[in-house]
Amino acid sequence: MATDSTNQARKKQAQGADTFSSFGFIMAAIGSAVGLGNMWKFPYITGMYGGGAFLVLFIVCLLLIGLPILLAEMALGRAGRGDAVTSYHALAKKGQKIWGVFGLLSVIASFLILCYYSVVTGWTMHYAVASLTGNLFRGGQQYAEHFASFTAGTSPLLYQLLAVAGTGWVIARGVTSGIEKFNKIMIPSLGIILLLLMLRALWLPNAGAGASFFLQPDFSKLSVISALVALGQAFYSLSLGMGAMVTYGSYVDAKQSLGRAAIAVGAGNIVYGLIAGLIIFPTTYAFGLQAAQGPGLVFIVLPSAFSGMPFGYLFGGLFFILLATAAFTSLVSLLEVPVAFTIKHWGWSRKTSVLVLCVTIYAISVPTSLSVGGALSNWMLAGKPLFDFLDFFASNLLLPIAGLAVTLFIGYAARKGAEEPRLGPGTFRLWMFLLRYIVPVFVTLIFLYSMGVFG
Repeated sequence: MATDSTNQARKKQAQGADTFSSFGFIMAAIGSAVGLGNMWKFPYITGMYGGGAFLVLFIVCLLLIGLPILLAEMALGRAGRGDAVTSYHALAKKGQKIWGVFGLLSVIASFLILCYYSVVTGWTMHYAVASLTGNLFRGGQQYAEHFASFTAGTSPLLYQLLAVAGTGWVIARGVTSGIEKFNKIMIPSLGIILLLLMLRALWLPNAGAGASFFLQPDFSKLSVISALVALGQAFYSLSLGMGAMVTYGSYVDAKQSLGRAAIAVGAGNIVYGLIAGLIIFPTTYAFGLQAAQGPGLVFIVLPSAFSGMPFGYLFGGLFFILLATAAFTSLVSLLEVPVAFTIKHWGWSRKTSVLVLCVTIYAISVPTSLSVGGALSNWMLAGKPLFDFLDFFASNLLLPIAGLAVTLFIGYAARKGAEEPRLGPGTFRLWMFLLRYIVPVFVTLIFLYSMGVFG
């Protein structure tokens, strides 16, 4: 005989209900926010723009700019109860359905990001395998040459196929059985791997110097450019403008505290970034390497450090598994955005949406991969290789516009939605003040800086 809980679950399924639990939503939202931006980009730009002083600046920007937008996106999704476009339509005042265009920009941005993010995810998978098998460290490996040779070939195509297929498999299982269950496993696992690697890094000789560089502020190193980069990192690290938090918000129970959820996501973002820094900076300092190495820090500099470390193949493998895990949790949230859109507006089933989108994404990701030093590296789109063009167009153009739109919509134009977080009177007034007068100015600065207007 079925239990009451089983009967309730079947009843929900029969009614088409597929929503997050409170804990599941927070794990999924953290999974969306914590990606390669925290594990890869955040440490190297911290090294480039002042260490501990940049870290302080980043946290301030995240609290004052990032969290208000994050809360606005969650509120839009829960009040609108639909995909990124439907939620705008549901809350827009009569005659103002044009706001749905900005939801569509988020859907397009997520789709384009998937086409190159899956490529980088494939790189992390290759490095995890190569490190654990020891192949990455054999024969006096020249890591810059290895990275260039690997990315220029066709081997990445297999890994990115696995990345796209794995992401599709999770999404096809639905919200509760797929996205929630996946993140409940992966986010705690990510934390365990991070802590293990941090303890190992802090045990290295001269690790204290690296930790001090990362944690001790020297505000004389800051500049206007540092502030703009910190502002941009606070925006992008929370997955804002992608429609992911709007879509996830539509799956949240009405009893869930959005304010607490936003704080949990912001705190998780900061903590995971801090631990990543306490892995990378002590490791680079211990082996006399430069932390401010740009994107090559992860794929070129760190393998050199792992090669000189006892059991380096194991710790290197764990590190790249860490990167791949963070990338996968972001891929899942990104794919759910266009899937939710096609289900609602094109009438496709979830499995059909996943299949068609994954095939299309992989078809575009193949030339994207080959544009990174490969057979299509000389083929330019608007003066950029395809990989760089997709990154620039989605990240620098679409995301700031979409982020600015949700800020103005919830701050000024929505019929309802601002009440969704159920904030106290003082907190609500502060949130509205930030959304209406402070956040739009700084998001505009992010947009202008990313477009090269100044800086």
